[in-house]
Amino acid sequence: MFYKYLKVVDQCSSCGEDLHYQRADDAPPYLTIMAVGHIIVPALFIVERLWKPAIWVHMAIWLPLTLVLTLALLPMFKGAVVGLQWALRMHGFGVSGAFHSDQ
Repeated sequence: MFYKYLKVVDQCSSCGEDLHYQRADDAPPYLTIMAVGHIIVPALFIVERLWKPAIWVHMAIWLPLTLVLTLALLPMFKGAVVGLQWALRMHGFGVSGAFHSDQ
């Protein structure tokens, strides 16, 4: 679906569906922030409560983990948003295309 990290191809190589209609905009970053926050914050509090590590240990653990999770989840959420737009025929999906013909 992507030809770069977050750049969606104009057309699906398998079925020929036009994907240039997608308008993911701010939804993928929002969903990524929500997901990463719901993973990192409880984990941080649990580690702090159980072991009470120094601040530098927290920084060494949570900053890289937050970065890795964010970079890993962002393309997945963007793909999910584009897929949802396609399934709901939003933003021009379904008007013309290989898979969505009105027959």
